[in-house]
Amino acid sequence: MKNQPQETTADIGPLSFSEELARAVIDSLSAHIAILDKNGVILETNRAWNTYSFKNGMPEDFDYKGINYLEVCNASTGEDASDAHNIAEGIRQIIQGHTREFLFDYPCHSQDSKHWYYMRAIRMSDTKPVRVIISHEDITALKLVEEALRESREELKEQKQSLEEANIALKVLIKHRENDKLELERNVLTNVKELVLPYVEKLKGVPLKPRNKTLVEIIENHLKDIISPLLQKFSNAQIILTPQEIKVVALIKDGKSSKEIADILNISETTVNFHRKNLRKKFGLKNRQINLRSYLMSMS
Repeated sequence: MKNQPQETTADIGPLSFSEELARAVIDSLSAHIAILDKNGVILETNRAWNTYSFKNGMPEDFDYKGINYLEVCNASTGEDASDAHNIAEGIRQIIQGHTREFLFDYPCHSQDSKHWYYMRAIRMSDTKPVRVIISHEDITALKLVEEALRESREELKEQKQSLEEANIALKVLIKHRENDKLELERNVLTNVKELVLPYVEKLKGVPLKPRNKTLVEIIENHLKDIISPLLQKFSNAQIILTPQEIKVVALIKDGKSSKEIADILNISETTVNFHRKNLRKKFGLKNRQINLRSYLMSMS
Protein backbone atom coordinates (compact mmCIF):
# COMPACT_ATOMS: atom_id res chain seq x y z
CA MET A 1 0.00 0.00 0.00
CA LYS A 2 1.31 3.36 -1.00
CA ASN A 3 1.86 5.94 1.69
CA GLN A 4 -0.95 8.50 1.71
CA PRO A 5 0.20 12.14 1.46
CA GLN A 6 -0.04 13.94 4.80
CA GLU A 7 -2.09 17.12 5.02
CA THR A 8 -0.20 20.20 6.10
CA THR A 9 -1.27 23.59 7.34
CA ALA A 10 -0.44 24.97 3.93
CA ASP A 11 -2.69 22.40 2.22
CA ILE A 12 -5.66 23.15 4.52
CA GLY A 13 -5.37 26.88 4.23
CA PRO A 14 -6.62 27.76 7.75
CA LEU A 15 -7.24 31.40 7.01
CA SER A 16 -9.48 30.82 4.02
CA PHE A 17 -11.43 28.00 5.71
CA SER A 18 -11.71 29.53 9.22
CA GLU A 19 -15.39 30.57 8.92
CA GLU A 20 -16.35 27.26 7.38
CA LEU A 21 -14.49 25.38 10.11
CA ALA A 22 -16.09 27.49 12.86
CA ARG A 23 -19.55 26.83 11.42
CA ALA A 24 -18.87 23.09 11.25
CA VAL A 25 -17.68 23.08 14.87
CA ILE A 26 -20.65 24.91 16.39
CA ASP A 27 -23.12 22.91 14.27
CA SER A 28 -21.64 19.66 15.58
CA LEU A 29 -22.28 20.61 19.21
CA SER A 30 -25.35 19.33 21.07
CA ALA A 31 -25.74 22.62 22.97
CA HIS A 32 -28.03 25.30 21.55
CA ILE A 33 -25.63 28.13 20.73
CA ALA A 34 -26.14 31.78 19.83
CA ILE A 35 -23.57 34.56 19.45
CA LEU A 36 -24.57 38.04 20.63
CA ASP A 37 -23.12 41.49 20.02
CA LYS A 38 -22.60 44.20 22.67
CA ASN A 39 -26.29 45.14 22.53
CA GLY A 40 -27.53 41.56 22.98
CA VAL A 41 -28.50 41.16 19.31
CA ILE A 42 -28.18 37.63 17.91
CA LEU A 43 -25.52 37.44 15.21
CA GLU A 44 -25.46 33.68 14.66
CA THR A 45 -27.11 30.47 15.86
CA ASN A 46 -26.10 26.83 15.39
CA ARG A 47 -28.00 23.85 14.02
CA ALA A 48 -29.06 22.59 17.49
CA TRP A 49 -30.60 26.00 18.31
CA ASN A 50 -32.55 26.08 15.05
CA THR A 51 -33.70 22.46 15.36
CA TYR A 52 -34.98 23.08 18.88
CA SER A 53 -36.81 26.19 17.67
CA PHE A 54 -38.51 24.22 14.87
CA LYS A 55 -39.55 21.42 17.25
CA ASN A 56 -41.18 24.01 19.49
CA GLY A 57 -43.39 25.49 16.79
CA MET A 58 -41.25 28.03 14.93
CA PRO A 59 -41.07 27.91 11.11
CA GLU A 60 -38.25 25.73 9.80
CA ASP A 61 -36.62 28.66 7.97
CA PHE A 62 -37.05 31.15 10.81
CA ASP A 63 -33.91 33.27 11.20
CA TYR A 64 -32.97 34.55 14.67
CA LYS A 65 -30.33 36.91 13.37
CA GLY A 66 -31.10 40.50 14.32
CA ILE A 67 -33.37 39.59 17.25
CA ASN A 68 -32.35 41.20 20.52
CA TYR A 69 -31.97 38.33 22.96
CA LEU A 70 -31.95 40.63 26.01
CA GLU A 71 -35.21 42.29 25.01
CA VAL A 72 -36.85 38.91 24.50
CA CYS A 73 -35.74 37.84 27.99
CA ASN A 74 -36.92 41.09 29.58
CA ALA A 75 -40.30 40.82 27.84
CA SER A 76 -40.94 37.35 29.30
CA THR A 77 -44.02 36.96 31.49
CA GLY A 78 -45.53 34.15 33.47
CA GLU A 79 -43.89 31.68 35.83
CA ASP A 80 -40.62 31.58 33.84
CA ALA A 81 -40.21 35.39 33.74
CA SER A 82 -37.94 35.52 36.80
CA ASP A 83 -35.46 33.06 35.22
CA ALA A 84 -35.46 35.01 31.93
CA HIS A 85 -34.82 38.32 33.73
CA ASN A 86 -31.95 36.76 35.69
CA ILE A 87 -30.38 35.46 32.46
CA ALA A 88 -30.66 38.90 30.81
CA GLU A 89 -28.99 40.56 33.78
CA GLY A 90 -26.19 37.98 33.80
CA ILE A 91 -25.47 38.60 30.10
CA ARG A 92 -25.39 42.37 30.66
CA GLN A 93 -22.77 41.87 33.38
CA ILE A 94 -20.61 40.02 30.82
CA ILE A 95 -21.13 42.65 28.10
CA GLN A 96 -20.16 45.41 30.51
CA GLY A 97 -17.02 43.52 31.50
CA HIS A 98 -18.00 42.95 35.14
CA THR A 99 -17.61 39.18 34.74
CA ARG A 100 -16.36 36.76 32.08
CA GLU A 101 -18.85 33.96 32.66
CA PHE A 102 -22.46 33.51 33.77
CA LEU A 103 -23.97 30.11 34.64
CA PHE A 104 -27.62 29.32 35.20
CA ASP A 105 -29.80 26.19 35.16
CA TYR A 106 -33.54 26.45 34.75
CA PRO A 107 -36.65 24.35 34.09
CA CYS A 108 -38.41 24.46 30.74
CA HIS A 109 -41.32 22.03 31.08
CA SER A 110 -43.88 21.23 28.43
CA GLN A 111 -47.36 19.77 28.88
CA ASP A 112 -46.05 16.33 28.00
CA SER A 113 -42.78 16.15 29.88
CA LYS A 114 -40.29 17.88 32.13
CA HIS A 115 -37.09 19.45 30.81
CA TRP A 116 -34.18 21.30 32.38
CA TYR A 117 -31.40 23.29 30.71
CA TYR A 118 -27.98 24.51 31.75
CA MET A 119 -27.28 27.97 30.35
CA ARG A 120 -23.72 29.33 30.02
CA ALA A 121 -22.76 32.78 28.76
CA ILE A 122 -19.12 33.66 28.19
CA ARG A 123 -17.32 36.60 26.62
CA MET A 124 -15.10 35.70 23.67
CA SER A 125 -11.43 36.33 24.35
CA ASP A 126 -9.50 39.07 22.56
CA THR A 127 -12.34 40.06 20.26
CA LYS A 128 -13.40 43.54 19.28
CA PRO A 129 -16.16 44.43 19.08
CA VAL A 130 -17.61 42.51 22.06
CA ARG A 131 -19.00 39.06 21.34
CA VAL A 132 -20.85 36.85 23.84
CA ILE A 133 -21.45 33.13 23.31
CA ILE A 134 -24.70 31.76 24.74
CA SER A 135 -25.16 28.00 25.11
CA HIS A 136 -28.12 26.02 26.43
CA GLU A 137 -27.43 22.33 27.20
CA ASP A 138 -30.22 19.85 27.91
CA ILE A 139 -29.57 18.42 31.39
CA THR A 140 -32.95 16.71 31.78
CA ALA A 141 -31.42 13.26 32.28
CA LEU A 142 -29.16 14.57 35.04
CA LYS A 143 -32.02 16.39 36.76
CA LEU A 144 -34.25 13.31 36.60
CA VAL A 145 -31.50 11.27 38.24
CA GLU A 146 -31.08 13.94 40.92
CA GLU A 147 -34.84 13.98 41.46
CA ALA A 148 -34.95 10.19 41.72
CA LEU A 149 -32.08 10.24 44.20
CA ARG A 150 -33.81 12.93 46.24
CA GLU A 151 -37.03 10.91 46.30
CA SER A 152 -35.05 7.80 47.28
CA ARG A 153 -33.42 9.71 50.13
CA GLU A 154 -36.84 10.89 51.29
CA GLU A 155 -38.20 7.35 51.12
CA LEU A 156 -35.20 6.03 53.05
CA LYS A 157 -35.65 8.81 55.60
CA GLU A 158 -39.32 7.89 56.03
CA GLN A 159 -38.45 4.17 56.25
CA LYS A 160 -35.78 4.93 58.84
CA GLN A 161 -38.24 6.96 60.87
CA SER A 162 -40.83 4.18 60.63
CA LEU A 163 -38.25 1.61 61.72
CA GLU A 164 -37.19 3.80 64.65
CA GLU A 165 -40.81 4.22 65.71
CA ALA A 166 -41.42 0.48 65.33
CA ASN A 167 -38.24 -0.21 67.31
CA ILE A 168 -39.41 2.07 70.11
CA ALA A 169 -42.82 0.40 70.14
CA LEU A 170 -41.16 -3.02 70.17
CA LYS A 171 -38.95 -2.03 73.09
CA VAL A 172 -42.01 -0.85 75.00
CA LEU A 173 -43.80 -4.14 74.28
CA ILE A 174 -40.74 -6.14 75.34
CA LYS A 175 -40.49 -4.08 78.51
CA HIS A 176 -44.16 -4.70 79.27
CA ARG A 177 -43.69 -8.39 78.56
CA GLU A 178 -40.68 -8.54 80.89
CA ASN A 179 -42.68 -6.77 83.59
CA ASP A 180 -45.61 -9.13 83.08
CA LYS A 181 -43.26 -12.11 83.20
CA LEU A 182 -41.61 -10.83 86.38
CA GLU A 183 -44.98 -10.23 88.00
CA LEU A 184 -46.14 -13.73 87.03
CA GLU A 185 -42.97 -15.28 88.45
CA ARG A 186 -43.40 -13.39 91.70
CA ASN A 187 -47.05 -14.43 91.94
CA VAL A 188 -46.09 -18.08 91.42
CA LEU A 189 -43.34 -17.90 94.04
CA THR A 190 -45.57 -16.05 96.49
CA ASN A 191 -48.37 -18.57 96.06
CA VAL A 192 -45.99 -21.51 96.46
CA LYS A 193 -44.44 -19.97 99.56
CA GLU A 194 -47.70 -18.93 101.23
CA LEU A 195 -50.24 -21.46 99.95
CA VAL A 196 -48.29 -24.67 99.33
CA LEU A 197 -45.01 -24.93 101.22
CA PRO A 198 -46.55 -24.40 104.68
CA TYR A 199 -48.75 -27.46 104.18
CA VAL A 200 -45.85 -29.48 102.84
CA GLU A 201 -43.89 -28.61 105.99
CA LYS A 202 -46.85 -29.63 108.14
CA LEU A 203 -47.12 -32.95 106.35
CA LYS A 204 -43.41 -33.57 106.89
CA GLY A 205 -43.95 -33.03 110.63
CA VAL A 206 -46.74 -35.56 110.83
CA PRO A 207 -45.98 -39.28 111.35
CA LEU A 208 -46.59 -40.81 107.95
CA LYS A 209 -46.38 -44.22 106.48
CA PRO A 210 -43.27 -44.70 104.35
CA ARG A 211 -45.31 -44.58 101.15
CA ASN A 212 -47.03 -41.31 102.11
CA LYS A 213 -43.73 -39.83 103.28
CA THR A 214 -42.24 -40.65 99.89
CA LEU A 215 -45.18 -38.91 98.18
CA VAL A 216 -44.62 -35.77 100.25
CA GLU A 217 -40.93 -35.75 99.32
CA ILE A 218 -41.83 -36.15 95.65
CA ILE A 219 -44.24 -33.20 95.90
CA GLU A 220 -41.58 -31.09 97.59
CA ASN A 221 -38.95 -31.98 95.01
CA HIS A 222 -41.29 -31.24 92.12
CA LEU A 223 -42.20 -27.88 93.62
CA LYS A 224 -38.51 -27.07 93.85
CA ASP A 225 -38.08 -28.08 90.20
CA ILE A 226 -40.90 -25.71 89.28
CA ILE A 227 -39.64 -22.70 91.20
CA SER A 228 -35.90 -23.27 90.67
CA PRO A 229 -35.77 -21.48 87.25
CA LEU A 230 -37.71 -18.57 88.75
CA LEU A 231 -35.02 -18.00 91.35
CA GLN A 232 -32.42 -16.86 88.82
CA LYS A 233 -33.42 -13.26 89.65
CA PHE A 234 -32.42 -12.25 93.14
CA SER A 235 -35.53 -10.07 93.41
CA ASN A 236 -37.61 -13.24 92.95
CA ALA A 237 -35.44 -15.29 95.29
CA GLN A 238 -36.06 -12.86 98.12
CA ILE A 239 -39.71 -13.93 98.14
CA ILE A 240 -38.89 -17.39 99.45
CA LEU A 241 -36.02 -16.29 101.72
CA THR A 242 -36.34 -15.23 105.32
CA PRO A 243 -35.02 -11.78 106.32
CA GLN A 244 -32.05 -13.48 108.03
CA GLU A 245 -31.30 -15.55 104.92
CA ILE A 246 -31.31 -12.40 102.78
CA LYS A 247 -28.65 -10.89 105.08
CA VAL A 248 -26.58 -14.07 104.88
CA VAL A 249 -26.86 -14.09 101.06
CA ALA A 250 -25.59 -10.51 100.85
CA LEU A 251 -22.56 -11.32 103.02
CA ILE A 252 -21.80 -14.55 101.12
CA LYS A 253 -21.84 -12.54 97.85
CA ASP A 254 -19.38 -10.12 99.49
CA GLY A 255 -17.01 -13.05 100.01
CA LYS A 256 -17.37 -13.27 103.80
CA SER A 257 -16.55 -16.57 105.52
CA SER A 258 -19.02 -18.31 107.86
CA LYS A 259 -17.04 -17.06 110.89
CA GLU A 260 -17.07 -13.48 109.58
CA ILE A 261 -20.81 -13.67 108.88
CA ALA A 262 -21.43 -15.00 112.39
CA ASP A 263 -19.50 -12.10 113.92
CA ILE A 264 -21.29 -9.50 111.76
CA LEU A 265 -24.80 -10.85 112.41
CA ASN A 266 -24.02 -11.75 116.05
CA ILE A 267 -25.06 -15.37 115.57
CA SER A 268 -23.23 -18.66 115.92
CA GLU A 269 -21.18 -20.14 113.10
CA THR A 270 -23.40 -23.23 113.36
CA THR A 271 -26.43 -21.04 112.58
CA VAL A 272 -24.64 -19.59 109.57
CA ASN A 273 -23.90 -23.08 108.27
CA PHE A 274 -27.55 -23.99 108.84
CA HIS A 275 -28.58 -20.99 106.72
CA ARG A 276 -26.09 -22.01 104.04
CA LYS A 277 -27.61 -25.50 103.99
CA ASN A 278 -31.14 -24.09 103.69
CA LEU A 279 -30.04 -21.72 100.91
CA ARG A 280 -28.56 -24.54 98.89
CA LYS A 281 -31.79 -26.48 99.42
CA LYS A 282 -34.03 -23.57 98.35
CA PHE A 283 -31.90 -22.84 95.29
CA GLY A 284 -31.89 -26.48 94.25
CA LEU A 285 -28.16 -26.89 94.85
CA LYS A 286 -28.40 -29.77 97.32
CA ASN A 287 -26.13 -32.67 96.33
CA ARG A 288 -24.74 -30.58 93.43
CA GLN A 289 -21.10 -29.58 93.14
CA ILE A 290 -21.81 -25.88 92.71
CA ASN A 291 -20.22 -23.15 94.81
CA LEU A 292 -22.93 -21.22 96.65
CA ARG A 293 -21.21 -17.82 96.25
CA SER A 294 -20.61 -18.37 92.51
CA TYR A 295 -24.26 -19.25 92.09
CA LEU A 296 -25.40 -16.16 94.00
CA MET A 297 -23.04 -13.95 92.00
CA SER A 298 -24.52 -15.28 88.74
CA MET A 299 -28.03 -14.28 89.74
CA SER A 300 -29.34 -11.14 88.00
